[in-house]
Amino acid sequence: MFLEPTASLPSWPPQWSCSGGFCQGGSLASLCPPYIKLLRKAGSGLPSNLSLDLTGLQRAQAHPTGTMVGLKPSEVPPTTVVKCLGAGTAACIADLLTFPLDTAKVRLQIQGENPAAQSVRYRGVLGTVLTMVRTEGPRSLYNGLVAGLQRQMSFASIRIGLYDSVKQFYTPEEADHSSITIRILAGCTTGAMAVTCAQPTDVVKVRFQASVRLGPGSDRKYSGTMDAYRTIAREEGIRGLWKGILPNITRNAIVNCAEMVTYDIIKEKLLESRLLTDNFPCHFVSAFGAGFCATVVASPVDVVKTRYMNAPPGRYRSPLHCMLKMMAQEGLTAFYKGFTPSFLRLGSWNVMMFVTYEQLKRVLMKVQMLRESPF
Repeated sequence: MFLEPTASLPSWPPQWSCSGGFCQGGSLASLCPPYIKLLRKAGSGLPSNLSLDLTGLQRAQAHPTGTMVGLKPSEVPPTTVVKCLGAGTAACIADLLTFPLDTAKVRLQIQGENPAAQSVRYRGVLGTVLTMVRTEGPRSLYNGLVAGLQRQMSFASIRIGLYDSVKQFYTPEEADHSSITIRILAGCTTGAMAVTCAQPTDVVKVRFQASVRLGPGSDRKYSGTMDAYRTIAREEGIRGLWKGILPNITRNAIVNCAEMVTYDIIKEKLLESRLLTDNFPCHFVSAFGAGFCATVVASPVDVVKTRYMNAPPGRYRSPLHCMLKMMAQEGLTAFYKGFTPSFLRLGSWNVMMFVTYEQLKRVLMKVQMLRESPF
């Protein structure tokens, strides 16, 4: 049974009246959580001629338009700290599951450019993975994982966790909603901020992923992640840790816009049209679309970034020189080398990250509300 309050202000015991078995008041959703807890503690306070099915009431509140997959959205918007922490954690989880695809993408992108790898030919995503396992062992698929997780914790926390805050900052106060231009500007801003902070971790990650070991006795340039930071800084200077930052800023501004804006818009339209509710299917569809758009627009810049960051000193004078040399020697198709693993990686990564991110926000807000709740 659904009830509506007869008084405009909450009181105890609350005065409830039936209205054909359905609630006609708009305040029930906001009043239910505390009243349900109070009613459980003081069930004898109800009138003798009134019965209340608390289980049904809670179920109806949790699933207003159908079956809810996962946790229901929080009644209180998530804080910036919750968004940043949730984004960084979700990105690390997604990276753990998709890192072999990212390593395969890097190997395909540098093929034809790295002299040390010319004796090994990679063909396709599965072929690259199998070749690496056969020639270097299964652990080679996770080369650079530590730096990758360091990168995601700092990188995703900024570009994803701060996206909503920056979008609100750019949106005029009199505007009802953020325009596409505002969203693109917010995506570019948080993407550039994230790269500036996380660039050294990206350089180390790419160096590890691109390094080829053809046996247990082969040389390994870096003994570990921290040694890689020290070696690069010693041999190439501090600027070496920020090598390729301009193409990386360009690449991540594009990727961030494609991911965040596409996800934002698809999710908004699905909810407005009532095709899906704010739960797992909606997040899955939105994230898959975001991953595809990001791969299409970012692949050329991603290849140039990878080549330039992995190149030894002196091979390329600038990212532009790298791009022109690639075009002259390998043609336009070189800019889409590794497209399939890029899409498999970005598509799967986006789905895992956004789905996990949405659930983590709700878990963290639920924990915060329980700590602050007086009941």
